[in-house]
Amino acid sequence: MRKFSEGLLNDDKILANLDISSGQTILDAGCGNGYMAKKFSEIVGNTGKIYALDPDNQSIANLKKEVEMTNIEAFVDDITKPTRLKAASIDLVYLSTVFHILSKSQIEGFVTEIKRILKPNARLAIVNIKKEDTPFGPPLEMRSSPEELRQRVSLLPKMLIEVNEYFYMQLFENS
Repeated sequence: MRKFSEGLLNDDKILANLDISSGQTILDAGCGNGYMAKKFSEIVGNTGKIYALDPDNQSIANLKKEVEMTNIEAFVDDITKPTRLKAASIDLVYLSTVFHILSKSQIEGFVTEIKRILKPNARLAIVNIKKEDTPFGPPLEMRSSPEELRQRVSLLPKMLIEVNEYFYMQLFENS
């Protein structure tokens, strides 16, 4: 099983703009098969920690087998509700091609939980499919433009990066 966005995104451009460093703690929320969690793991090294969260039991079961004895901890959870992660413990939350499926109340829960788990001045990265005609993806009315995303996520908007012809990444900072 692959994550929907695997192979569609410019991972190198994403990683270059996330400014990840050794020793950081990162949450890959909605990790799917965990392909980005594995990339994050290599960068943070053995002094860092990666949490890979997804509501899908099978994806997490498969990922747990693959990442035994690594700095990746995979678990089933829902980022739109309180998780078992400690308050102010995360340097970066990465959410890729998930935001469009969240309802208004789930977005509120997501933002509340992100603010709780992010360290002060830590970052949130959301990768979204552009709100325009594309050869794949959800209906346009489910998508968020960068402006709509910034209205829905009450963190400090930072950089907006085009990460492929059909996707963008919006970075936010927890103030």
